[in-house]
Amino acid sequence: MGKLPKNKSKKPWYREYSEALIVAAVLALIIRSFVVQAYKIPSGSMEDTLLIGDHLLVCKFMYGTKIPFTDISVLSIKNPARGDIIVFEFPEDANMSWWKRRDFIKRIVGLPGDRLEIRDKKLYINGEHYAIEQTVHKEARTIYPGTMPPPQDRRDFMPELQVPPGHYFVMGDNRDNSYDSRFWGFVAEDKIKGQAFIKYWSWNNENSRPRWGRIGRLIE
Repeated sequence: MGKLPKNKSKKPWYREYSEALIVAAVLALIIRSFVVQAYKIPSGSMEDTLLIGDHLLVCKFMYGTKIPFTDISVLSIKNPARGDIIVFEFPEDANMSWWKRRDFIKRIVGLPGDRLEIRDKKLYINGEHYAIEQTVHKEARTIYPGTMPPPQDRRDFMPELQVPPGHYFVMGDNRDNSYDSRFWGFVAEDKIKGQAFIKYWSWNNENSRPRWGRIGRLIE
């Protein structure tokens, strides 16, 4: 009779743990790069849609999946649309090292080819007043004329401009306290990282309590 095969030696515990950690890290990287990524709101520029301390998830593949180490996107589900809340690489950080670049979150209001103008805090797109319920003016009685020195000169009055091809004009919902396209220009489509779609956690630092009513709410 032939000999029975010997049992294979069991892997050392540290090797099993190491392999499991490597697999978990690779899966986490793939999910973060191509599927969904978590962000925390640090400022009040999107109030009251998004509050400081809101934690949200951003769909990374809605506008296409980026090929690693390039700005090329493939397999897009939709094009960026007016009203979408997006996360993007801040244009003024373009010349910085990649680890120093910041992500901003704003709402798209201007599409490629649109003509935009701001008069007396009111936004006009292609000659028509554009207003949405999410817009707030917390300094409604304070109006900066277009003759003010930068950056106040464009907050409440902005000469008509046209959005170039492949770019978008974005603004914060908290219009009187948002550093957005009025001051630094357009967002290139290849710098958009994804669309924000849900608040999965919210923490109020002022009273050190969760905002239970905001958790699990879709972002509109």
